[in-house]
Amino acid sequence: MFRTALRNVLTHKARLLMTVLAVMLGVAFVSGTLVFTDTFGNAYKNKSAKSFDHVSVAITSDSTSSGDDSHGPKQKPELTDSLLKKADGLPGAGSVLGSVSGFTALADKDGKLVGGEWGTTGANYFPGKDGKDPRYDFTEGAAPKSAGDIALDSRTAGRTGYKVGDSVRYSTDGPVRTAKVSGIFDTDEGSVVAGGSLVVFDNKTALKELNKNQYDEIDVKAAAGTSEAALEKSVEKILPKDSSTMTGGELKAQQDDMIEEQTSSMSQILLIFAGIALFVGIFIIANTFTMLVAQRTKELALMRAVGASRRQVTRSVLIEAFLVGMIAAVSGFALGIGVAVGLESLMNSAGASLPDGPLVIAPTTIVVALLIGVVVTMLAAWLPGRRAARIPPVAAMNSVHATPTVRGLVVRNTIGSLIVALGAVMLFMKDNYVKSGGAGVMLVGVIVLTPLLSRPFIAASAPLLKPFGVTGKLSRLNSVRNPRRTASTAAALMIGLTLITAMTVVATSMSTAINKMAAGAMKADYSVSMANFQPLTPEVREKLDKLPDVEATTPLRSTYGEADGGYVSISGVDPKTFGKLVGLDFTSGSVEGLKSGGALVDTDTAKEKGLKAGDTFPLKFDDDGKKVELKVAGVYEGNEMLNGLFAPTSVVDPHLTKVVDKQVLVKMKGGTSDKAEDTIVDALGDNPAITIQDKDAISNQVAGAINMMLNMLYGLLAMAVLIAVLGVINTLAMSVFERKHEIGMLRAIGLDRAKVKQMVRLEAVIISLFGAVLGIGLGLFMGWVAGGTISNSVSTYSMEIPLGRIVIFLGIAALVGVLAAMWPARSAAKLNPLMAIKSE
Repeated sequence: MFRTALRNVLTHKARLLMTVLAVMLGVAFVSGTLVFTDTFGNAYKNKSAKSFDHVSVAITSDSTSSGDDSHGPKQKPELTDSLLKKADGLPGAGSVLGSVSGFTALADKDGKLVGGEWGTTGANYFPGKDGKDPRYDFTEGAAPKSAGDIALDSRTAGRTGYKVGDSVRYSTDGPVRTAKVSGIFDTDEGSVVAGGSLVVFDNKTALKELNKNQYDEIDVKAAAGTSEAALEKSVEKILPKDSSTMTGGELKAQQDDMIEEQTSSMSQILLIFAGIALFVGIFIIANTFTMLVAQRTKELALMRAVGASRRQVTRSVLIEAFLVGMIAAVSGFALGIGVAVGLESLMNSAGASLPDGPLVIAPTTIVVALLIGVVVTMLAAWLPGRRAARIPPVAAMNSVHATPTVRGLVVRNTIGSLIVALGAVMLFMKDNYVKSGGAGVMLVGVIVLTPLLSRPFIAASAPLLKPFGVTGKLSRLNSVRNPRRTASTAAALMIGLTLITAMTVVATSMSTAINKMAAGAMKADYSVSMANFQPLTPEVREKLDKLPDVEATTPLRSTYGEADGGYVSISGVDPKTFGKLVGLDFTSGSVEGLKSGGALVDTDTAKEKGLKAGDTFPLKFDDDGKKVELKVAGVYEGNEMLNGLFAPTSVVDPHLTKVVDKQVLVKMKGGTSDKAEDTIVDALGDNPAITIQDKDAISNQVAGAINMMLNMLYGLLAMAVLIAVLGVINTLAMSVFERKHEIGMLRAIGLDRAKVKQMVRLEAVIISLFGAVLGIGLGLFMGWVAGGTISNSVSTYSMEIPLGRIVIFLGIAALVGVLAAMWPARSAAKLNPLMAIKSE
């Protein structure tokens, strides 16, 4: 039986090609993902490990607080120069280093922010006894020594073109400052390796610029002959309250765990899409083996007649599947290595700056790739193998074209209907996870029911095919001749388009929801904030208030507190101007009550604490632990942009550790315009650290992030769609081979080659459009289900149907049909009528 299976594989090389390609692409996706994440993780670990070479024991502050409860005034431990001196004097201590870091916006030569909103960091240069900081290896110039100097990492210097001696502009909390580049250094700092930027100040300037009154961490390096454990015991004797220690080994292990978690998350996301691609491939494999079994009915029946058992026939088909799966798995694994290398190059060319390192091919990756290829192929071929075993020996004398049994379709339709009904019941459950599961169950049910659904759809296409005459009618009849085959081919495309449509619906609806939210909540023309939403100095608002074109401004000063037994967010605002700049939908009271020292509370908070307009409640501030009595001036409908408690700055400011703004809202006398925005930019010194946004910019920022994520998902799902296209090609090619006699008869009675090509193309378009319509319909349904869950947390969310994109999806599906039919149509047209008639 093994020799028979091997002969069949070698005989049907061309017909199995698409199956091999489908499995190969899926395996390549899996193995490429695993190789890339293993390589990236290993290189990152090796690179990051070097940044701990100067650390034997690190002293860090705990994220705890002192006071009578967990919401009391927070105090950090004293990680000061005094503690540094104590650590330096410990037995076994070789060197001591204090480190601080924080957001530092650096402007490039065009005035734009370098390193992105979250990737620009400032840190201190802390010289040791030898005058060097082991974290930075200077390649040009020297370390900064005064407030007028900074040093840049070599990657940032290369991207911006800055050289030693150049003047640069930077900002840490609002005001723009200028300094000269004193030196350029190499570093293994993780944020820099990942594509960020690092600005280094001298130690005194760093503490001042980054608003630090002490160090974030104190690192102690052990002297020769002293172990980390021994040094840690010594350090523990001088630890201040609310601080702790970690050894260099523990820091490396913690970093490794973090990298492992990040790469694992990336790997899991990519593997989900690889799984979708392989799932789509199952339909192609099942179709291929079903058709091969049908074409070999006489051969298999003859084998049964000469003594082969059912088990041997099934085993023969599964051996074929094993050989095909092994070929596909090995070639897919080789392709996956190329994918991993290509992905690394692509990300580096896009500016990701991945760390260099050797290619990591783990033994588990090889095993997983081979197992997936073989198991998926054999699993998909199992049902066709069982059907082959049921062929009776008497079939050896029958026609090769066995008619599919009606009984099998009845059973399939019954099972599919029950699955859909179960999914529908789950949709009416209250739990969101159960609802989401119900949508998935219904998707499976529809896949099972696709043979039943194919008939009415293809019948409905008759008017569209009428202009094509006899070829249109023949293509329609061919499409419904074997509903199982048509359904399997269409289902492969359907799955990809279901997911694409559902994600598009959710993304489009979410963008619209954000637009509605921004338009309804913001009366101000502009929002001014730090690029990464770090605290903004009040000096910014003072400068804006002096502009003659500014009508009104208000700060938003954020803190937290305890109100009537529950934790709340608090925003300090200007009571005189707040009503002009923010549009709140009040259920009771009004914004006017702010002027008399009252507070505005959102409906969720008011309901939770049983408050209404006119009530008085106690508020305890987190920063200083003091309490005040506040009156509820109004209750408003909150949303994701505006929520929590709003109180006058006169009430909030006395309780803040430091008065800083989260953002400043600005209303211009002439509204928004390029001139108005330029006025604000000029007033703030063309500051790279500050972001100035109108309502459209706020919406576009969110929409841009959503669209970028959507495009990434489109790219990942493109593999599944490509495999579906291979399925259409495969089905048509084998169908043409199966219908040689029929096509020969059509050619003999006058159907020319062009008409034969047209018939096959129309059949491909019908199948592709059937899959597309079903997929888009299911995608809209799943988008509606997902929207019901989202609307519970996003009040402005409502389902939007992206008609333009849906038309594009249908157009792409039709194009897929035309392109997929090119090779099969050409093969059909080339058939010699006499030879084709004799093929029976």
